[in-house]
Amino acid sequence: MSVFRIDNIYPFDLGLTLDCGQAFRWEATEDGCFEGVAKGRYLKIRQEGNSLIFYNTSKEVYENIWYDYFDLGRDYADIIRRANKDSRIAPMTAMGGGIRILKQDPWEALCSFIISQNNNIPRIKGIISRLCEGFGEKIDGGYTFPSAERLSSLTVEDLAPLRSGFRAKYILDAARKCSTCLNLNEIKSLDIDSARQSLMQITGVGPKVADCTLLFGLGFYEAFPMDVWMKRAMEIIFKDGFPTDLNDCAGIIQQYIFNYARTNKISIDN
Repeated sequence: MSVFRIDNIYPFDLGLTLDCGQAFRWEATEDGCFEGVAKGRYLKIRQEGNSLIFYNTSKEVYENIWYDYFDLGRDYADIIRRANKDSRIAPMTAMGGGIRILKQDPWEALCSFIISQNNNIPRIKGIISRLCEGFGEKIDGGYTFPSAERLSSLTVEDLAPLRSGFRAKYILDAARKCSTCLNLNEIKSLDIDSARQSLMQITGVGPKVADCTLLFGLGFYEAFPMDVWMKRAMEIIFKDGFPTDLNDCAGIIQQYIFNYARTNKISIDN
């Protein structure tokens, strides 16, 4: 098995990054690693201090896929320095500053967050796992995420084994639109409001699913998804509003807030 190691990665927390609710195909293993399929490839990865060890990975694959996927070229330390000027945010970066925004495939991000609606993480993972096993391609280590084109010709009955409930019709509408009239890569070139409206043409895609897709799949780092935890945090901690000088990286800081809100749910509730 080929192994590639990269050192001096800071700030970075592999566990928080892969288990904070932005991606659903990664699992912790008994030997302290994480494994999953992304970008059509299986990866097993471990963190040791400020080093990342990529198993079954060559230098070329790391540079062409995983460097970008884990957003290793971005200066998160600078973002945290800027954010820490706000005393409300500093405790959040101390707790979750190792989170990075994964650069996921746009279609996978869209479909995954459609599935995430009114759902919990174990069930989301189960539906996505069955979707990939049923309609993705078998590769060493798992299954790829099925393309929009692959799903576009299916019916609600075809998706019944997923046990996705009302979301099945949303998945199919998204697949049909993304394989015909809605080009996700072209959306990247739009302003955020236009991009959000384009995504919301899909049945069942509201502002939250759209913003998750914009942030985690399309590189709009100003996108700021709002769920119940975020709404509570904003109402209680950010009564005077989010600092506008951080709007360009608001989506990154949103993850610090989200992690803090979930971890400290008692104080958020009070």
